[in-house]
Amino acid sequence: MLSSNDSALLDSVASLKKSERMPVLFLGHGSPMNAIGDNEYLRSWQALGKDFGTKMPRPQLILCISAHWLTEGWWVTAMDKPKTIHDFGGFPQELFDQQYPAPGDPAAARAISQLVRQRGSQPLGLDVSEWGLDHGTWAVLKPMFPEADIPVIQLSMDYSRAPEEHYALAKQLKALRDRGVLIVGSGNIVHNLRHMQRGATGNQAFDWALEFDQTIGGYMQQGNLDALQNFLKLGQVAKMAQPTHEHYLPLLYAAGAVDAGEPIRFFNTSYQMGSISMRSAIWG
Repeated sequence: MLSSNDSALLDSVASLKKSERMPVLFLGHGSPMNAIGDNEYLRSWQALGKDFGTKMPRPQLILCISAHWLTEGWWVTAMDKPKTIHDFGGFPQELFDQQYPAPGDPAAARAISQLVRQRGSQPLGLDVSEWGLDHGTWAVLKPMFPEADIPVIQLSMDYSRAPEEHYALAKQLKALRDRGVLIVGSGNIVHNLRHMQRGATGNQAFDWALEFDQTIGGYMQQGNLDALQNFLKLGQVAKMAQPTHEHYLPLLYAAGAVDAGEPIRFFNTSYQMGSISMRSAIWG
C-alpha cells in the first residue's frame, strides 16, 4: 500500500494519473535482428501492441528494465529526449539505422526515483545525459508502439547486487501499475552466446537450456514467483543457461511487480540457435 506521502508524490506528476491496473510484461528479446524483417517475434510484438487500447488499457508511460543497462547503483533515465542506442556490432546497416524517438518524462523519473529506494533508503540516481534507450528496449517497443508517442523511461540494474536485492527493489514498482505505467522486463530466460548453433530451429535446444527454461517457466505458471530469485541454486544447469545472468535479472523486475494469483499467459515459447530462450509472459 502507498503511504499518503507516496500518493501525493505521484499525484503531483501529470503523466501518472490514476488508471486501470496495467499488466506486466517479460519479453525475451533475443538477437537484435528480431527487430527488423519478417519474423515470428516481430509479429508477436506487433500483435501485442495492438491489444493496448483495445483489450488492455493504453499505457501513459513505459518503464523498461533491459538486460543491457548495468550500472553501479540503480538509475533511471531522466532526459526529455532519450537517444536510440545501438549497443551491438557486426550487424547490417539497416539495424544501425533504426531510431525510436519516444520522449522521456523527467518529472515521472524524479517521482519514481523518490518512490523506489535502493538499499539504505537512497533514491534512485537520475541520468540526464549518459544513457537512453538501448536495443533491449527499443527493439521490442518499436514494433509494439511504432508511433513512439508514449514516454519511455529505463531503469538500470546494479549487477553487483544479489538477485534477491533486485527482486526486492522490483516489488516497489507495483504501485506504478495503478498509474498507467507499463512495466516491461526485457531479457532472456536462457542466454548463452558461447554455445549458439546457427542451424538450430525454434524447437531445438540443448538439454540444459530446455531444463532451465521449463523449470523457470514452471515456477511462473504455478505462481511461485519468489522461487525465481533463487535460480542460482539450480547449480550447473543455471550456470550453462546463464553464464552471466544480466539477461535473467529483468525477469525478476517483472515478477516482483506482480501480485499473488495474477493470471499469466506465455508466448514465444521457442528458442533461437539452441541456447537462447525466447519465452515471454504477460501477467494481469
